[in-house]
Amino acid sequence: MKLKIAIQKSGRLLDDSLKLLRECSIDFNNGPNKLRSEAYNFPLEVLFLRDDDIPQYVADGVADIGIVGENVVLEKKQDIRIVEQLGFAKCRLSLAVPKADDFDSVSFLDGKRIATSYPVILQQFLDDNNIQAEIHELSGSVEIAPGIGLADAICDLVSSGSTLFLNGLKEVGVVLKSEAVLISNQNLTDEKEKLLSKLLFRIRSVKKSRKHKYILLNAPNDKLEAICKIIPGMRSPSIIPLTIPGWSSLHSVVNEDDFWNIIENLKEQGAEGILVAPIEKMIL
Repeated sequence: MKLKIAIQKSGRLLDDSLKLLRECSIDFNNGPNKLRSEAYNFPLEVLFLRDDDIPQYVADGVADIGIVGENVVLEKKQDIRIVEQLGFAKCRLSLAVPKADDFDSVSFLDGKRIATSYPVILQQFLDDNNIQAEIHELSGSVEIAPGIGLADAICDLVSSGSTLFLNGLKEVGVVLKSEAVLISNQNLTDEKEKLLSKLLFRIRSVKKSRKHKYILLNAPNDKLEAICKIIPGMRSPSIIPLTIPGWSSLHSVVNEDDFWNIIENLKEQGAEGILVAPIEKMIL
């Protein structure tokens, strides 16, 4: 029994999807032009497919699970479930208009022509805001539409905004924030649900590790109580006496979001020799 996972065969999700599986200690060969591959050390078969096709393949049961952008899931409206947000390939589906346009609110779009590759999501947004607009569906190069007179505005994926700038456009509103997600067929067998749970356990361990750092430091014993309040760890820091009288070594885990504030506080309490290391896996 193998779990079949569909991932993008080329594009912005491919490298991060492969990296995630390998960080989960799943080894497989993804040579050039290979469309399927079996893992050597986990009951998993990897299918390399077009991004837009993944939701339907998962809904139809050709693949059991898949990694795809949340924007694609919402656009395709297949009967699938999102089981985990993966934290990479973050972007936004945004509205943009020519720089010279005086855009003050979404009501500006009333009666306008909007070019997009996401007509379903855009139509829902327009309906929610009581906007009547004409949608022109394009499969690519959406940002050129206003410049050639095809549309008055666009709705397209944005990461940095540089492509909009180069085409004389400005971002005026966010329709949807998106990231890569793990999706699943609605009717997995019990055996495949168990395999999915094992895979999710690994994925969540990797995700937790990315948000934390392992920290080691030396500190005077009279400061240990204050330092333990700064870095409580998962339960409490490990404390090891040093050969130098009155000093100890502390080992703990800190959240990366608070990292620099924690370091400053530790130094104020007399901590020395602070070492920080990445965590490969984090299992709670």
